[in-house]
Amino acid sequence: MAKPRSPLARWLTRNLAHPLEAALVHGVNALFRALPLDRASALGGWIGRTVGPRLPGNRTARRNLTRAFPEKPVAEIDSILRGMWDNLGRTIAEYPHLDRIGAERVEVTGGEHAVAMREDGKGGILVSGHLANWEILSVAARKLGLELAVVYRAPNNPYVGKLLVSLRGAASATQIPKGAEGARALLRVLATGGHVGMLIDQKMNDGIPVPFFGRDAMTVTAAAQLGMRFGVPLCAARTERLEGANFRVTVLPPEAYPTSGDRNADSRILMERLNRLLEDWIRERPAQWLWLHRRWPD
Repeated sequence: MAKPRSPLARWLTRNLAHPLEAALVHGVNALFRALPLDRASALGGWIGRTVGPRLPGNRTARRNLTRAFPEKPVAEIDSILRGMWDNLGRTIAEYPHLDRIGAERVEVTGGEHAVAMREDGKGGILVSGHLANWEILSVAARKLGLELAVVYRAPNNPYVGKLLVSLRGAASATQIPKGAEGARALLRVLATGGHVGMLIDQKMNDGIPVPFFGRDAMTVTAAAQLGMRFGVPLCAARTERLEGANFRVTVLPPEAYPTSGDRNADSRILMERLNRLLEDWIRERPAQWLWLHRRWPD
């Protein structure tokens, strides 16, 4: 168990470290906002490729990759890591430009499934993972007239969190932080016929072990449980970075819910299916997934 931080350490974090970090983030964001979209994305990619491999998270990403792809040589793992950092840097740089990306840079395949969800008179759920620029799914849905309430993990730094909420405003007017209050808000959205976007590829200690790249990964079942509870369509959606700041979003038809009558067993079956789908997408474009998460137990 981690040792509790002292009152002084908490004070220094709140009053010194967090404001300094926020000032840096605001400054970088202002730079990316001032640049044209393609130049901002390219600069973000260069910074990601240059700085990322030197960060501690690179070790976690390398370990995840070598366990997921034990057959790949070191040179290929290195290439995927550089591509991952490039994609992450571009994603950060693209935040101030989400409006333009949505208007000009996204092609949508399977948009009819999102439109059907919009028109059916009830709520719905779109699920995806941290693929390419993961904010683009909400932007593309809005382009089709489908407004998504987005579930997100709030950063530890509240000043940075406020900036991210503001930037995500181009993608969603309703942003729901994870937690007890967020769960209640999520229920209200679905109960009133709203639509929700969820990323399902992060480790959740309160989830269940579900196979992912051949190893059990703690997986949250909220999407499956809520979809079955409210009887609303649940569609998986994939975002791909095509070249630079250009994207393709693919929306799949609604998933068929298992009908064994055991809600917990049925939700596990559905989450196994969704994890396999995410794994297939990641295998096709491994550099476009965020390998930094501690997705599996050590």
